[in-house]
Amino acid sequence: MTTPKKDFLHSLWDFFCSLKLTMFLLISLAVISIIGTVIPQGIPPQEYLARISPAKITLYKALGFFDMYHSWWFILLLYLLTVNLIACSFKRLPHIWKIISQPVTTLSNTLEQSLTNVATIKTSAEPTAVKERLASFLSAEFSTPVVSEVDGAWHLFAQKTPWCRLSVYFVHLSIIVIFIGSIIGSLFGFKGYVNILEGESVSKVMTRSEKEIDLGYSVRLEQFSMAKYPSGAPKEFKSILTVLENGKPVPDYTNVRVIVNDPLSYKGITFYQSSYGNAGNYYFTVTDINGSNPVSLTVAGQSSVTLPDGSSLHVLEATREVSQFAKDLSGPAAQVELHTPNGKAEAFVVYANHPELNIQHAKQHGAGPVIHYRGAEEKMYTGLQVAKDPGVEIVWLGCLLMVVGIYVAFFMSHRRIWIRIQDGAVTIGGNASKNPGAFQQNFEALVAQLKTALTTEKQP
Repeated sequence: MTTPKKDFLHSLWDFFCSLKLTMFLLISLAVISIIGTVIPQGIPPQEYLARISPAKITLYKALGFFDMYHSWWFILLLYLLTVNLIACSFKRLPHIWKIISQPVTTLSNTLEQSLTNVATIKTSAEPTAVKERLASFLSAEFSTPVVSEVDGAWHLFAQKTPWCRLSVYFVHLSIIVIFIGSIIGSLFGFKGYVNILEGESVSKVMTRSEKEIDLGYSVRLEQFSMAKYPSGAPKEFKSILTVLENGKPVPDYTNVRVIVNDPLSYKGITFYQSSYGNAGNYYFTVTDINGSNPVSLTVAGQSSVTLPDGSSLHVLEATREVSQFAKDLSGPAAQVELHTPNGKAEAFVVYANHPELNIQHAKQHGAGPVIHYRGAEEKMYTGLQVAKDPGVEIVWLGCLLMVVGIYVAFFMSHRRIWIRIQDGAVTIGGNASKNPGAFQQNFEALVAQLKTALTTEKQP
């Protein structure tokens, strides 16, 4: 006997209904998520780029590894998984829907043999009276039964929560809804960053892919402040922002406080407190080891400056009073990073009031130039993460559906009871779609109650 060959459409349908495809897509998304965790997303920091070769950088950019969750192939995987879930649901739904909407209401011998929970009670009472008694009992203790008469036998069928069999489809639907929300966010939303100086405003932000986005309004930084622990470590930093429309402050969006986990949202765009820094100038003097040939240098904010020997100097952090870190020292200090012409990098602290420490450090590292710190002109800026995600509400809806679906799938089951009254015997059968052990205990208790109900029945 030969198996009829399937046409292309049937083969394509079977492909999308395949459980193997589901597993492949889920494993692929899991592996890709690991890659997205290991490789920095957005604009990679220079320290990371310095550790990998230019060929790898070119390859990673071509594959979209630096913005992986917005790459065409990641979105394609989401599309495929969505189609796969829809196809699987449509393939299996008719069978489940038939069980729910067209249940078997009679206890045949074939059905009886397939049930693991079956009990028989002998009775001499008149069948119609037994039927009425059992129908009343089921309505009170389980659910209202369907009563029918087939070939001289009375049949009663009752069920509880048949709709819980659809829980898996709620989970499927929730995943699809989450994917739809994510795709909408990827296509019509963005994530970017912006630095704003105190007293200044911006109307554009730069995305991770270095694309400039016009907000349609302006945001002004009124004030930036930072609280510190006694050790000097940052405790809280906050920005006071004002939204401007046509150059005028927007009511209810004037002097809004923004701190970590307490963002500002306006017209679907959210501003999160992300970072901060000094955009002012740092002042240094560079001398020879004996203090001769002094050269004054100014480092502007986060930029770098070249020293006379060709080294590059970059300021990592500065403080007005170093005594909060070292009790035996005082005055301003700065932590700098020095990149020598031969490619070596070193981070160390230079002081304003302790030139002997600066000279000591220079001697320990080859008697190179001595760097003295003179102080800074502070002009703070705030770093904000700016995000627009029009699909976020859809994602939250999907999460709600998933919670409901998982709860129903794990904690509820479709329970069914069949009763047949024939030839002086009452045969009871039952099953549950999940947790058969617990249902067996409930079934045995129900049978015991039925026996009591039948034996206490008054005979005419």
